Amino acid sequence: MSTVDFRAELAKAGANVDSRWSALAFFARRYPLGAIGAAIMALFVFAAIFAPLITLYDPLTTNASLSLARPSAAHWLGCDFMGRDVYSRIVYGARISLAVGIGATLLGGGIGVLIGLSSGYFGGWLDLAAQRLIDILQSLPLIVMALLMAASLGPSLHNTIIAISIALIPSSARVVRASTLSLRELQFVEAARAIGMSEVRIAVRHVLPNTLAPLIVLGTAQLGATILIEATLSFLGLGVPEPHPSWGRMLSESAAEYVRTAPWLVIFPGLAISAVVFGTNLLGDAVRDILDPRQRG
Repeated sequence: MSTVDFRAELAKAGANVDSRWSALAFFARRYPLGAIGAAIMALFVFAAIFAPLITLYDPLTTNASLSLARPSAAHWLGCDFMGRDVYSRIVYGARISLAVGIGATLLGGGIGVLIGLSSGYFGGWLDLAAQRLIDILQSLPLIVMALLMAASLGPSLHNTIIAISIALIPSSARVVRASTLSLRELQFVEAARAIGMSEVRIAVRHVLPNTLAPLIVLGTAQLGATILIEATLSFLGLGVPEPHPSWGRMLSESAAEYVRTAPWLVIFPGLAISAVVFGTNLLGDAVRDILDPRQRG
């Protein structure tokens, strides 16, 4: 993959390169679905950051008199079986989902970069050992690996991030290794060796930056899957425990018993999960098109 100079595209389109609004307008015209995805993600990030300012109720406060209250002007999305405001819990749940999604993607991607870069650049026994480890991790599907790690570590926010990140390592390592194998044979690497640069410095300073474009594309694609896996783990009781408001746990508490009598307890958390995954997929497709000229139509 080769990186496209987005500013050059703006200049060709006649836009003002120095204007951020022109850049956003060009992005919206060129990649309308990507702009929709970015808007959805911006909405959830805004909700996560300013949750105390856009909610009226504490997501953990219970009120027996409001148990299973229907959506109303006072409680826009109704209340759950413990009288907790569903809207507040969904807004605060965005913090959990984004924290797990971004944290696991960065941690898994970082470890994958370290393994893939060292494996692809230095080769030899290190490459052989690293690839056998990756084969073991990749022998199980992503969700199964996350379930095994979550069950081993126990339910907590930090353990959920670690469990999901371990499942993301193989794909990141494979992508970085594939890029490194081709980059290490190019002339700029030979030139760096000729002037006496160490192999570690060449790998970090010159090879690694050229592997970031496909890694960014992979990261945006994995973010939605990571959020979905967190919801799955919480639904099964292996993710983020109470009292943290997690979308998956909200579904787990309501799906079996209240789906007929109080459907809003299932519909609204499900819509939140669907929207954030949909937004990340749309944004990921646009990022792929920007960074990989072979994908642009």
